[in-house]
Amino acid sequence: MLTFKSLTGAALIGLATCLPALAQDTESGDGLTVELNKFEQIEGGGCRSYFLFRNDTDNSFEGFEMSLAILDGQGVIDRLLSIDAAPLPVSRTTLKLFEIPEIACTDISEILLHEITSCRPQNGEETDCFPMVTLASKTSASLVK
Repeated sequence: MLTFKSLTGAALIGLATCLPALAQDTESGDGLTVELNKFEQIEGGGCRSYFLFRNDTDNSFEGFEMSLAILDGQGVIDRLLSIDAAPLPVSRTTLKLFEIPEIACTDISEILLHEITSCRPQNGEETDCFPMVTLASKTSASLVK
């Protein structure tokens, strides 16, 4: 006869067996990685940002727009910037350049992914992509959710 104690133990053993597989799936790159790869100062006082979009999902995206909050050196929101990164082909890394006017690259401390305003898989309906997006930065500024 199974007791509560033996069922709990069996459940914990089953969970422990599944956890490595779940961790492996997360680390395999399933999803969409947005990486702030490089800053470049623009003559006249702006900052050019280089973003890499690594689409390791099973879908191409014909719509992908983000609202970003640009924080200055004191951590204060300087402005909101809307960028359109589409199209994002499946199993590809795409480079997109965006200009952030009237702020020096060295004055940007952080970029906050405020909202994904559009995420539309090819031949599909708008969807919530926020949970599948992973952020990274190779610049002096953090890229965060």
